[in-house]
Amino acid sequence: MIDEIRKCLTDILVSIESIDNYLENNRLFEIYQTNKMLRRAIERELEIIGEATNIALRLEPTLSISNARRIVDTRNRIIHAYDAVNDTVVWSIVIKHLPILKMEIVHLLENSND
Repeated sequence: MIDEIRKCLTDILVSIESIDNYLENNRLFEIYQTNKMLRRAIERELEIIGEATNIALRLEPTLSISNARRIVDTRNRIIHAYDAVNDTVVWSIVIKHLPILKMEIVHLLENSND
């Protein structure tokens, strides 16, 4: 795996871990929904995840990241349709999909020397 792809994967992992840190042990939708700064911080991390995924896939189109297209599409939606970002959808991504993505990225990084 080339260094630039490894950097993108690391950026994705760091953003996921940042989201985990922002939420601490307060994984309640109501807290997320009522805290504008938290929402914006998480949206920014999702933008980074989407852009890093996009770059990594451009460099290696066969890279095994499930829902990669949806990840990039989410990034585009947050950036270009900021006024249509749905808190429920973002929260679902954070709770349901990021743990899976984290496992995939860790696996790819651990096996990047193969």
